[in-house]
Amino acid sequence: MIWYPYEQMKTMKEPYKILDAEGVHLYTKDQKLIDSISSWWCMIHGYKHPELTAAIKEQADRFCHVMLGGLTHEPVEKLSDKLQEFLPGDLDYCFFSDSGSVAVEVSLKMALQYNTNQGRKRPLVLALEHAYHGDTFKAMEVGDDEDYHFAFDKKEGVVHIPTEIPALEEAFELYVERLQKFREELKPLQHLQILRTEHYDISKVVISTANANITSPELADRLRKEYHLEMEMTGGTYVLAMTTVADTQEGLDRLKSALLEIDDQLEAKTAVSGSIEISGELPRLEQYFTPQEAAEREEDGEAEEIPWKESEGHISLEYAYLYPPGSPVIVPGERISREAVELLCYYETQNLQIEGIQTEGKIKVWKHE
Repeated sequence: MIWYPYEQMKTMKEPYKILDAEGVHLYTKDQKLIDSISSWWCMIHGYKHPELTAAIKEQADRFCHVMLGGLTHEPVEKLSDKLQEFLPGDLDYCFFSDSGSVAVEVSLKMALQYNTNQGRKRPLVLALEHAYHGDTFKAMEVGDDEDYHFAFDKKEGVVHIPTEIPALEEAFELYVERLQKFREELKPLQHLQILRTEHYDISKVVISTANANITSPELADRLRKEYHLEMEMTGGTYVLAMTTVADTQEGLDRLKSALLEIDDQLEAKTAVSGSIEISGELPRLEQYFTPQEAAEREEDGEAEEIPWKESEGHISLEYAYLYPPGSPVIVPGERISREAVELLCYYETQNLQIEGIQTEGKIKVWKHE
């Protein structure tokens, strides 16, 4: 007996019995049908595609499947390398699963596990109203398909936002208003500073400890232990708090009150105001190599480290950026301009940590230029 998916077994009609298939067509004993859903999107190139069929037959002569638990093989390595060409930055790891539902399930597990590994709890998932993400258990929970509502009377860790443009615009307008009010109310800070990044994403709240008698890890630790507020990360002399449209006014008020209370207990190294402006204008640099070509030059031993303050005119083999926002000032393969060096110098004067470079104060460049 076959248990057919998405069917009530007692009332389902007799299924079509498929004898053959080619291109977009399915063939029964007496009918020619168009498979408009491509067998749930698995046959998007059609049935009996000659190139795919030949590849399947060739691989079957070797082996049809080998698990990746402690094993590997050439086909999966070649596919990973090919997919990597389309992936941005260092997001170049491929996890292979057997369906879209499982892919969503694994992605959610990875996101939750990442935060657990970082020592923080961030279980909230932001999802769209009326969305379908699959029929494995967590994928069902983050989805908003009416057929699955019976399984989740109350969703503890999921916030659904509307998909209609007017409703979305209204939700984000309210969110921006809350953020602007939140930032305005933090201007009385005397020792901590809120770095303003209006050129980028004001949802990233960057709290500088550069002029206070507390380090960024100490501030994050106090927020966690005394106020039960988990920060996104610490770096150099700042703490990053991430906000989203799902954050409530109550949550923003808790963070504001905590920062004002801690600030009142601190002493300043120098007199400062409660917020400072970070330039967000990024220079446009000439691309001499692609990032991949730059990586190959480094692997071939063609890199040297020089002080980044003296790097104008050289071809970079490293990234240099401020996080947040994460937008690179310099990308591997680009010719470093005076504007780029001046911007890095400006970041340094603001006691901000420049990310991407391996050696503080230096940057890898192509030594044959």
